[in-house]
Amino acid sequence: MFGVVIIALLITMAMAISRALLGPTIYDRILGVNSFGTKTVLLIAAYGFLTGRPEFLDIAIVYALINFIGTVAVLKFFEYHDLGSGAYQEDDY
Repeated sequence: MFGVVIIALLITMAMAISRALLGPTIYDRILGVNSFGTKTVLLIAAYGFLTGRPEFLDIAIVYALINFIGTVAVLKFFEYHDLGSGAYQEDDY
């Protein structure tokens, strides 16, 4: 049963990576990469359950956090063209 789940996840990962490569806009590509990362988290968790190694769930959680922070950082960069400065800059006043 878990073999079928892993195969289905691999198929959806292929679909997500094709969206990331062929997306018409940059936001479609970012969404495709984010979906690929989410499917990777599910794949790691399913593989860990299939092999009886619960420590893979910890790895999946860390990967999910990195995926989320990376997506937010990329979206912030494309929106503001900068990752560093805070909510305002000195020349705003």
